[in-house]
Amino acid sequence: MSTAAAHHHESGGLTPEQVETFHRDGYLIVPQALTPSTVAACLAETHRLLDSFSLEDHPMTRFSTGQEGAEHVGDDYFLTSGDKIRFFFEEDAFGPDGKLNKPKARAVNKIGHYLHELSAPFRAITRPSPDVSETPQPVRPAAVARALGFRDPRCLQSMVICKQPEIGGAVPPHQDSTFLYTDPPSAVGFWYALEDATLANGCLSFLPGSHRWAPIRQRLVRRQQGGVAVGTEMVANEGTQFPPGGEYAEKGDQSTEEEYVPGEVKAGDLVLIHGNLLHKSEKNTSQKGRIIYTFHVIEQDGTKYDERNWLQPPEQGFTRLYASS
Repeated sequence: MSTAAAHHHESGGLTPEQVETFHRDGYLIVPQALTPSTVAACLAETHRLLDSFSLEDHPMTRFSTGQEGAEHVGDDYFLTSGDKIRFFFEEDAFGPDGKLNKPKARAVNKIGHYLHELSAPFRAITRPSPDVSETPQPVRPAAVARALGFRDPRCLQSMVICKQPEIGGAVPPHQDSTFLYTDPPSAVGFWYALEDATLANGCLSFLPGSHRWAPIRQRLVRRQQGGVAVGTEMVANEGTQFPPGGEYAEKGDQSTEEEYVPGEVKAGDLVLIHGNLLHKSEKNTSQKGRIIYTFHVIEQDGTKYDERNWLQPPEQGFTRLYASS
């Protein structure tokens, strides 16, 4: 076994120390996980997408995290984006008249949710080409998932998050498994900085260890009306609240602001985020954006993916991270 483990690290996985840190803290920063040329290709693709989409037929969907009573985003444009590339606007990109007050390329909050299949530069991260002449990424998602114990990891959604200058909204503390729920919970976020993320431009902050005591109490589901999905809503989670294994202890909501640890990262760095981990980011008040790419992986083997989840699999199923051996 030890030779296999060593082999995995050499082939773009994680060291035993990194796996231990992830299980202890609920997140792990992996420096320089993407080559500079991959970062450049993904940034170029992001700008191409931002510059080329049309406002003509766009429903002007705003992305709201739905905190403090605001409705979660849930129009049809959003609900059917699981196998498309679509654009969602920052709430603060609109003036009182309801019109965009920024150029469209600086008004988009995120692009999602099928970049990992429909965009070649992003697809190359999760599906490396067998062409040996290509430089492999230093850290490979399939090997990372294997190191974390996944048996049949599936990439189910991907996004570019722009965190635009001056208007990139704050994201309140949340847990990814609330939005990407499996029973039992299994989501892990792969979060790549394509530009440096700093305290000034709204980097992530984490509550270390919270994945061990913070249950998944709620789920974002499709709201049904007469058998038709009409928007989304939060409901109490009646399923399993923690992944199997691990030391879980209900500690109640004892978290205070001070306990959050900021994770400043450089372009090319990867942050792995446990689905139960509480994390957040502040508003970007600076003049510098921070474009990031993130995708989420769930365990398909031995979990139930609920038909009420907002995101439903495309016909061919969620993308396999590696062929099961």
